[in-house]
Amino acid sequence: MRPTARGPAVNDEDENTDSTPLLHGARQAEAAPVCCSARYNLAILSFFGFFVLYALRVNLSVALVDMVDSNTTSIDNRTSKECAEHSSSIKVLHNQTGKRYHWDAGTQGWILGSFFYGYIITQIPGGYMASKVGGKLLLGFGILGTAVFTLFTPIAADLGVIALIVLRALEGLGEGVTFPAMHAMWSSWAPPLERSTLLSISYAGAQLGTVISLPLSGLICYYMNWTYIFYFFGIIGILWFILWIWLVSDTPETHKTISHYEKQYILSSLKNQLSSQKSVPWKSILKSLPLWAIVVAHFSYNWTFYTLLTLLPTYMKDILRFNVQENGFLSALPYFGCWLCMILSGKAADNLRVKWNFSALSVRRIFTIIGMIGPAIFLVAAGFTGCDYSLAVVFLTISTTLGGFCSSGFSINHLDIAPSYAGILLGVTNTFATIPGMVGPGIAKSLTPDNTVREWQIVFCIAAAIDIFGAIFFTIFAKGEVQNWALDDYHGHRN
Repeated sequence: MRPTARGPAVNDEDENTDSTPLLHGARQAEAAPVCCSARYNLAILSFFGFFVLYALRVNLSVALVDMVDSNTTSIDNRTSKECAEHSSSIKVLHNQTGKRYHWDAGTQGWILGSFFYGYIITQIPGGYMASKVGGKLLLGFGILGTAVFTLFTPIAADLGVIALIVLRALEGLGEGVTFPAMHAMWSSWAPPLERSTLLSISYAGAQLGTVISLPLSGLICYYMNWTYIFYFFGIIGILWFILWIWLVSDTPETHKTISHYEKQYILSSLKNQLSSQKSVPWKSILKSLPLWAIVVAHFSYNWTFYTLLTLLPTYMKDILRFNVQENGFLSALPYFGCWLCMILSGKAADNLRVKWNFSALSVRRIFTIIGMIGPAIFLVAAGFTGCDYSLAVVFLTISTTLGGFCSSGFSINHLDIAPSYAGILLGVTNTFATIPGMVGPGIAKSLTPDNTVREWQIVFCIAAAIDIFGAIFFTIFAKGEVQNWALDDYHGHRN
């Protein structure tokens, strides 16, 4: 192994500012202890925040199976007969006390998609507000609002389809500010050589929220009824909000219990990377090619992610033909792999920088390539397994697992190129990356009119091609150092 170094990065000639200005002086280069540190406490609390966030987001896709009248679904039954049914040998009485609604497939699509119409609106405003007022309250109230609206889901469903669609759009508005707000907070909290680890821990909560909420929602539907799904996760969200407001601060300077040593370590590591300018350089942001490299990668990655997140339960049920109880666990399995990969790859990415002196750009490129091209290959392979459901589940799990590498790839590159405006940059990229959630599942359904294995192969191949294109575009045009327009001296010369 190479010795730990703080010299110029050896991997990219344009990375001179990538590793040398991070920590000034030998004493400051020593990281503050991890145990009981304020920055890792923030990572753990935000982990549970994103756990709640995704649990609130995906539970409807499971509940909807029980909310819709079986006679309605039988009229529009899309279950394929190509594969044999795999039913559990243990039969348990299915609780059916929850109210049923006569919603056809088109109506269900509008209900599931309505979330994204609210979600896309608040991405950029959320990033801008976080840069002005801080991310703590924005993130906290975003999740609180979503949790409260979730509690009213059964009432909205009773009032009618329009009321439920509006409610889901409002939930999307609340969740739309969360990722930009968190990125804005990490711009003040995450030392550059710990970015991958801290952000991977933080955002891995989203994957674990999917892992837990999918099977748990299925169990609640099976043994109780679908209304309790929304009550349970809504209450969990409110409890998390109380802890968040009590324990978290926007910056190290305002934290009440942070040690002096940790505060100085964080502040010195971010010296010369943050801008004190009050105005946002919108023109420079929108003209930044490295930003558009992240946009393309984020869009491409989310095309596959949202398509699978929304349609994987349907694929399991209609093509591989598992029952609802089995479906929840098998649908969650790929996201468990992704969660584990995010945690491990985050630490690996920081080790490459600290112990092997890799530049930030090299790490972002390597992890993006693994996290996008790898999943594309296994996604296509899953589509060509036919009715071999065991192999299909294995390939889908590997595909989604490898996607976890992107958490240390393009996903945090905003903090490399413009840490002061990271929340705004994430708002921009996530706005474009939300479009696949709005149109991807609809396109997938239009490509599978007969719901055959061959039609799903086309869906998987298209998603894989988009993934590969995004990885190549990012690799060519990405940067790893703070851009001139994000620094004070640049503004001083221009203004």
